Amino acid sequence: MPTERSSDSALFDAFIARYGAPPTHVSRAPGRVNLIGEHTDYNDLPVLPMALQREVRLALRPRQDRRVRLANIRAEFRPLEFEIASGIPPSESGDWGNYVKAPADHLARHFGIDRGFDGLLTSDVPVASGLSSSSALVNAVGLALAHLGEIETEPLALASLMAEAEQYTGTRGGGMDQAISMGARAGHAARIDFAPLRMRHVPIPSDWRFVVADTGVRAEKSGAAQRAYNLRRTECEQALEVVGEELVRAGKVPGRPSSYPAVLKAVPHDGALAVGESVLEGNLLKRFRHVVTEAHRVGLAADMLVSADLAGFGNLMDASHGSLRTDYNVSSSELDELVALAKEGGAAGARLTGAGFGGCIVALVPLVGVDEVVASLRDGYWGTRDPGAPADSRVFVAVPSAGATYTSL
Repeated sequence: MPTERSSDSALFDAFIARYGAPPTHVSRAPGRVNLIGEHTDYNDLPVLPMALQREVRLALRPRQDRRVRLANIRAEFRPLEFEIASGIPPSESGDWGNYVKAPADHLARHFGIDRGFDGLLTSDVPVASGLSSSSALVNAVGLALAHLGEIETEPLALASLMAEAEQYTGTRGGGMDQAISMGARAGHAARIDFAPLRMRHVPIPSDWRFVVADTGVRAEKSGAAQRAYNLRRTECEQALEVVGEELVRAGKVPGRPSSYPAVLKAVPHDGALAVGESVLEGNLLKRFRHVVTEAHRVGLAADMLVSADLAGFGNLMDASHGSLRTDYNVSSSELDELVALAKEGGAAGARLTGAGFGGCIVALVPLVGVDEVVASLRDGYWGTRDPGAPADSRVFVAVPSAGATYTSL
């Protein structure tokens, strides 16, 4: 059983003060940092993330009815109360409660769950930072409800359910965040493939460090950011349709491919790029080019982890950021500035992580160079913006951590 965190005593005391009895269980799910493979998961192409030491923790006590009562340690998130059912009415767009209702609604639809809980939640995953605080919340709640509903399923199967569940919030995401948060292994990254979902754990070399730095610009998947995110998925689908039709016309395939993996099976990488460049233009060409080249980089990066090729992995991160900036148009001046500062400080490579539009970067750093890179990011970026911020609130070294757990107290 995982060791109880010292901070849990405060969580448990607050739970007792709120509900009049102690919690009986803790459900936890980590955030994640994606090392490479951005905007590929919803195109059924691979990614290479790792789970973080920062996580959502949900203290709970089961109820004998369908009621869910959930509060957040942070006062800015208003308490939530609803009945588990198939077809739970959503809260207003962007409300944190939708990430709680999402797994409840989905599991009710598919498994008929009918047992709620009283809960109190805390999290040290920065909100709207591109580190998957929302999917960590979905996973923590979903894992708790699955246990209370006596749903027996493997972590990756539950992760797939949670990826489907999160569509409730209006964001047409892929399955990376839920999969790594649910199935990660300490000390490892994971190459994740889709359709069907598979995970291969890859150990991170002992002298590598990944430094995460936050721009302070919220990257919320709601409102305008949600529309921009969903638009890119639509553009990828449109590009796939055009390329597929060209492959049929050219006699490369007997029928139009229904997925990016099917295209890359018919005409691997360079061939797919050549076809795309012959029939696409504008944003459709740019989106297609990013997706195909990014998937190729994931495969190379996983091999470089195994061979401990730090320089090669760093070069791939740099190329990924360039593609996200110019072809996917999801970077920003703040993200670009942090990437430049990381490189100036001695990072082997750096890129935005998460969907973009703000949020964080991740930089690959040799162990001996961590202090220099951290100082470059803190002093060069945050030193002029928020010099009084806590030392690890904006820049921190990511620790590859284990996936979600549900424990009895």
